[in-house]
Amino acid sequence: MSRASKDPGKRNYKEVRSTNIRYEHGTVSRNKRAKVLGQGQFRGCTVWFTGLSGAGKTTISFAVEEYLVLKGIAAYSLDGDNLRHGLNKNLGFSADDREENIRRVSETAKLFADGGIICLTSFISPYAKQREEARRLHEEAGLKFIEVHVATPINVCEERDVKGLYQKARAGIIKGFTGIDDPYEAPVNPDITLHSYKDSVADCVQQVVSYLQQQDIVPFDCVDTVRELFVPQHKVEEVKSEAETLPQLEVTKLDTQWIQVLSEGWATPLRGFMRETEYLQTIHFNNIKSVDGSSNQSVPIVLPITGEDKDRLKEEKSVALRYNGKVVAVVRDPEVYEMRKEERCARQWGMVHKEHPYQELVFAAGDWCLGGDLEVIERIKWEDGLDQYRLTPNELRAEFKKRKADAVFAFQLRNPIHNGHALLMTDTRRRLMERGYSNPVLLLHPLGGFTKNDDVPLNVRIEQHHAVMKEGVLDPDSTVMAIFPSPMMYAGPTEVQWHAKARIAAGATYYIVGRDPAGMKHPGTGSDIYEHTHGRKVLTMAPGLGQLSIIPFVVAAYDKTKSKMDFYDSTRHEDFLFISGTKMRTLARTGEEPPPGFMAPSAWEIMSSFYKNLAKQS
Repeated sequence: MSRASKDPGKRNYKEVRSTNIRYEHGTVSRNKRAKVLGQGQFRGCTVWFTGLSGAGKTTISFAVEEYLVLKGIAAYSLDGDNLRHGLNKNLGFSADDREENIRRVSETAKLFADGGIICLTSFISPYAKQREEARRLHEEAGLKFIEVHVATPINVCEERDVKGLYQKARAGIIKGFTGIDDPYEAPVNPDITLHSYKDSVADCVQQVVSYLQQQDIVPFDCVDTVRELFVPQHKVEEVKSEAETLPQLEVTKLDTQWIQVLSEGWATPLRGFMRETEYLQTIHFNNIKSVDGSSNQSVPIVLPITGEDKDRLKEEKSVALRYNGKVVAVVRDPEVYEMRKEERCARQWGMVHKEHPYQELVFAAGDWCLGGDLEVIERIKWEDGLDQYRLTPNELRAEFKKRKADAVFAFQLRNPIHNGHALLMTDTRRRLMERGYSNPVLLLHPLGGFTKNDDVPLNVRIEQHHAVMKEGVLDPDSTVMAIFPSPMMYAGPTEVQWHAKARIAAGATYYIVGRDPAGMKHPGTGSDIYEHTHGRKVLTMAPGLGQLSIIPFVVAAYDKTKSKMDFYDSTRHEDFLFISGTKMRTLARTGEEPPPGFMAPSAWEIMSSFYKNLAKQS
């Protein structure tokens, strides 16, 4: 081995000083490394961010790294300043040292990529020949190299210059500064061009991840995209005409609610009613793995059919679905399989009881399921005066963007809002602002599908929610109220994962989870089916939901000393009054008033009128 002299004088990094060496090939394949990383396929590559100082390279690189890791994809960022604290600490900023800096980074990135990691490098790397050499190094090793030009104009970079480097360079204090007295050779044909001065960091992240998906480096579900299942507008009439010639299947209102859920993309990446493999993965693993990647899916979304329909449709290539005599969708390449109802109930609910409100529907339906890709002809409308509130995930994302929301926290409910709920929601916004967010927006998201008979009807709840906002208990300017179209299954911790996953599709980043979410009393014993804290605990551990931060429900009760709802203080237990849902309904039915400060007066009047009318009818 040759050794560098103790006084080498001028460093010549191009000189080869290592002799009598050979490259040793290991026995571990890239596919084996991928399996160890739990990624299914080899994803190693280098994403090379280049641009002027202050362009946003590091910010975007770190954001992409965080996004990919939350999706279960191994990624690592190599930053220019960080490497000069260690690997490249002996390098300055002369032309030779800068060239050696990039050479070392290129070699290091190649090792990360060869290990199956998506390596994200953020270096000015001003010279085209350096970047070309980095690409050659990767491609010769059979690794993908993706050049990303963060094309931020120099005037914007100077405005962002927190270190004051541009000012020093223009004053002549710093010599050889890229963009001032040293050239930056912008990529002529980069793989990706980002405009961080016009687009948000989140938008830039999605552009990078979308490109990785197009290159088959990351799966489809890694892209923050909602998969809608609507027929393209220009083909609607064609599919309608075709549907009239296809075998017909009349579906129920419940089935149609699930068609709405699927078509609007709440269950992304599902392509339609579950096929048998998807159904089995759901009830056994609460997760689906496919060519689109891995996705949390805790509840089955299936289309039950009778044995007679099974025999009639099992050989068909396409089936038209009708609701109330109108074709609403077509199932392509259908697949028929058996649904063992007791097994499904035992796994989904953890108990079997035919008087459970949703299990009653399961047992009343057919013993078979029809799965397949779904083409929904038109958006599902219920014509009940509430369709304006049924915003799709994409519409909600657009609304949040319009409001310039930098955080979205979702609150699902199937009950009226009292001031304890409002306290939790307003306090959550306050806490998010303390974390540095400037405009957190609340997604007030009442469930709008099937609910059990004694739940408050949707139209009454919407009217009550409006009254709460009108009285200023919730701020309308920082609240988006919309209807979540899913049926309620009352499946506790299993179902709450579905509720959280669906809100991710809508763009939520935080989710408020309450006491005993999606739970109810056992229809046989009258006791709680689920332990009331398990929903929250499960959400913090559930695979595939890591990008959603869980906000636990803090108990609020009526503070008699303050005459208002407040967070419960166990040291003053005697000062608090707990008003249960049952107690609230009793007060409303009998015409009694709750204590002042429990609920907005106009909102209580709506509830009271509903229960009084209900009592008269019964």
